[in-house]
Formats: sequence, structure tokens, C-alpha cells
Amino acid sequence: MSGKINVLFYPKKSDTDTDGMVTVYARITVSGKRAELSLGRRVEEQRWDSRGGRLRGTTIEVSKFNRFLDTVKNRCFEIHDTLLREHQDISATIIKNIYLGKEGKEWMVLEIFRNHNDEMESLLGKGFTKGTLQRYRAAYKHVSAYIQHNYQRNDIPVRRVDHKFITGLEYFLKSKRNCEHNTAIKYIVNFKKIIRIAYANEWISRDPFFHWKASWKTKEKQFLTQTELDILQNKKSFLPRLDLVRDIFVFCCYTGLAYADVKQLGEEDIVIGVDGYRWIKMARKKTKAISSIPLLPPAEAIIEKYSEHPYVLDGKGVLPVLTNQKSNAYLKEIADVCGINKNLTTHLARHTFATTVTLSKGVSISTVSKMLGHRSLKTTQIYAKVLDSKIAEEMSVLKAQLEQEEAQKRKEEIPTGD
Repeated sequence: MSGKINVLFYPKKSDTDTDGMVTVYARITVSGKRAELSLGRRVEEQRWDSRGGRLRGTTIEVSKFNRFLDTVKNRCFEIHDTLLREHQDISATIIKNIYLGKEGKEWMVLEIFRNHNDEMESLLGKGFTKGTLQRYRAAYKHVSAYIQHNYQRNDIPVRRVDHKFITGLEYFLKSKRNCEHNTAIKYIVNFKKIIRIAYANEWISRDPFFHWKASWKTKEKQFLTQTELDILQNKKSFLPRLDLVRDIFVFCCYTGLAYADVKQLGEEDIVIGVDGYRWIKMARKKTKAISSIPLLPPAEAIIEKYSEHPYVLDGKGVLPVLTNQKSNAYLKEIADVCGINKNLTTHLARHTFATTVTLSKGVSISTVSKMLGHRSLKTTQIYAKVLDSKIAEEMSVLKAQLEQEEAQKRKEEIPTGD
């Protein structure tokens, strides 16, 4: 990207001294972005021709000064032409720095990425969560592996990142790192932020993501049917560790809380609602949106069951929640014991609340959205689409059944011969 260059000169009037002398500055403009530098020369303000951008007069001193301005302008154009020939990044700041003899450091991709992650770590709890930091750290590792694989180097200059780099990274994530499509796109979106930082700081003159757009594949969310939920809820022969995880999972099925939210659920988050019964009112950890959830009897029973647990008595939380990793591992065992052929995870409980426990029972989508703490109704509508697919599936079975009954009736109506 060449970028049209323009150079003009002007006196900085705020720098005028008592003798009416001012410092002359050069303003370099490339593709609409400016960089200014002092020429270190002072002139009489009243002799400056603002229209022509030079001194007025015919003296030898005036001619020398105006030739100096021409030299500065020509040098800037030479630098621009050289960068253009060598296919280098071009910006007003780069031209200014080269003119001043301080071309600046070459910023590297992983160096910028590390700086970003370090800053994010220092701001944990002040706008960033551990989960967000973990995702950026994972994205860093993937980009680092890609650079090693594709360039056989530990790092590369950020100016070398182009559209080919981005599409190559997507292919690498899917083929070499075994990432699903949406997971790969998430990592690239994380990387996009790093490149935008470089672009904003003018370490690169173009945005390589300009022609790249994230394409997401819609995935149907899994959830438990009422039959599966009943089996899970009523199963008695669990080991103590599995019994605890099952109870927390069922609690989430009847409250819609995500793992991070049930983990931090405290007594202060349970209040008396407008109906006189107990509600959960808390800000979601992920979005800070407020969830307002009336406590259903199964959820109340689980809170009561663990009210004397040492974890609860110590004031650490309403329920003794294990780590997410352990919970998901134990849920796989629970699924096997219950004969449920689905990938049980802590988040699947939230999906079950949205579909089986609420929407399928006639609760309005706006009410479900409020309970889930969604900022947009569009997010909740995903669950309604899931239900539509379930309706279509069940109605197709009913349709086949009706067709079979109709065929049987026609068969019975055919008269038999004597």
C-alpha cells in the first residue's frame, strides 16, 4: 500500500518569542495520517507566506531558507519512493523517523502478543477475567507454533503478517492443532486484536484483516430431555463424589447458572423476590449482566441438602462446587451410569434449563433471557431454534405414525370377497 504523500511547512505560532520569531515545522501526511517534526529553524512570523508555505522576499538568506525547505520536502519524497520500491510499510511516522535518523525498532508478532497478555494479567479483576486471559494465552501458543512450523523462526516482524498469513493460520489450527472450525475462528479473532494494536500504533501501515471476516458455523446445542433429567435426578446408586457433582449439575439445570456463577454463588445472592419467595439475583461473571432466577423446588432441595457441609459453613459459598475440570470428568462417569448417550458438561445444564425446564414448558423467551442474564434476545433465540428442530423431529415421528394408521384404516375398509 503506497499511500499518497504530502509535505507542507508552517510556523508554530504558539512558539512565538518577543522578537516575533517562530519555529518552522514540517507536516508529513500519508493516507490521511499525519506526523510533524520541528526543522529547528526560526523565522520572522510576519515574513511567512502561509499560502505558499515559504518565506517572502528576495534576499540571499530567504533564498537559502526556501532551498532548505525544498531539500526537506525532496528528502521525504525520496524516503517514500524507497519504501515503495522495497515493498516496505509506509506511514507518515515511518518517513519522519527515517528522516530524523531514528528508524525505530522492528516490532515482532509474539513480542506484541506477550506485552498484551502481560498487561491483561495485571488487570485481572479490573475488566478482564482469568478465562479471557487463558484464551489469549492459548491463542499465543497456537500462533507461536504456527510461526515455528511455517517460518522455522521463533518470531517474525509484524509487518510480515498479511492475508496469506491469516488464512494459513486458520488451516494450521484445523489441520495440525485439530481445532474445530469455531474454535479456530475464536483464536484468529484473538490474534486480530493483537494486529489491531500494531495498526493503531502505526507499527504497520495496513490492516491485514481488512479482507478477512470471521465465519461461524451454527452448532445445535445439546440438552437433556425431561426423561433424561428425571433419570439423572432420581438415580440413587452414586459414589459420594459423583453424587455431589450430579447435584450441582441438577441445580444448574433448574437455575440456568453457568459453572463460574454457581461456583461464586453466595448467601448474599439469594434474596426475597416480588412474589415473597427466594430468588437468585447476581451479576454473571462473564458479562456482568444481572440474572434474576426464582428458585424452583429441586434447586431449593439441593441448597438444603448441603447447608451443613463444611464448605458452606465456612462461608465459602452456597454449594461445595468442585473444579470445572473435575466436574466435567465426573459427569462423563455419571452419563455412563445413567445410560445417557450425551457429552455431559457443566454448560449442558444451562442449555437444559433454557430448553427442557423453561421454553418447552411455555415460559416466554424474554423471561428466559432475563433469567439467563443474556444481554440480547438474539442469544436466547438460539435455544428456541433448538426447540424448533426438536419439534420437527418429533412431529416427523407423529406424521409417520398417522400415515401408518391411515394405511391401516384403508386396509380395513377394503371388502373381502365371498
